[in-house]
Amino acid sequence: MNNDAPALHVVLGAGQIGARLSKLLLERGHRVRMVRLGPSSPSTNPDLTCVSGDMTDLAFAEEATRGASVVYDCMNPPYPRWPELLLPMARGALQGATRAGARLVALDCLYMYGRPSEPMREDTPHAPCSKKGALRVELANLRMGAHQRGDVQVAVGRASDFFGAALPFSCWNERFFQRVFAGKPGECMGDPDMPHAYTYVNDVAHALRTLGAHEAAFGSVWHLPTNPAESTRALASRLGRALDLEIRMVRVPKLALRAVGLFSPFMREVAEMAYQWEVPFVVDDARFRATFGEGPTPVEEAVAETAAWARARFGKRLAA
Repeated sequence: MNNDAPALHVVLGAGQIGARLSKLLLERGHRVRMVRLGPSSPSTNPDLTCVSGDMTDLAFAEEATRGASVVYDCMNPPYPRWPELLLPMARGALQGATRAGARLVALDCLYMYGRPSEPMREDTPHAPCSKKGALRVELANLRMGAHQRGDVQVAVGRASDFFGAALPFSCWNERFFQRVFAGKPGECMGDPDMPHAYTYVNDVAHALRTLGAHEAAFGSVWHLPTNPAESTRALASRLGRALDLEIRMVRVPKLALRAVGLFSPFMREVAEMAYQWEVPFVVDDARFRATFGEGPTPVEEAVAETAAWARARFGKRLAA
């Protein structure tokens, strides 16, 4: 082994966050191994290795993370498979990081807090009101339990619903942009006028990289930089101005969500999360900002970047 080689960072998951994070780590001069469940293509970058395998297989998990200095758990199975895969995949990440002697940075969401009555902070009590929220409580206990036992150093970064470009599993997905470019209203699972914090996807990747680089991050949960909550309608209006479109938003009735869920396992799981748009959903990220000196991308900049991507991808289709 070349002791002068850059540190190896292993990114588990090659989806919405893992791919972005891998790119940022490469830009910092690290070697990166990106692990995904599905087939992987050979990399043309000599500092990037892509491997495929099942992180619930502990033997594979150990091999996939061998030699790592930092492991990033960005894995998130499809909603219908959470009961089957969420905790086993996390155990694989913990096992791999432990055996490698690496630190673990794990991405998380806000479901464990349930229906908030005030801005959510890192010390907000866990009070899940959904099946997925209850699973996230178990996941949080699993990860921080490993840290407290001294098995592995763990830092957890929690983000709200994502906003940004190329997000197939978000409110701002391909369906949303196809509809608004066709003159149809965007859809909201709850009240589009309720304040709701969205975390810009590029900020998620940047913040995870920051956690992995700082000793002070480990042993704690962190709320990742997120712009102040505004309504989904207000954010859609910002996006519409950037795209020179009038974007209208409509609420999808609960009955409609449940009806679609009869035929779609994914939508069946989405329906129970509509509560997040029924009360103010506000994130307090002050601790991250104060500790690391980093805040979110200004909302107008995030909107402009997202609009440029959307115009390039969907505007051409409309013109055709």
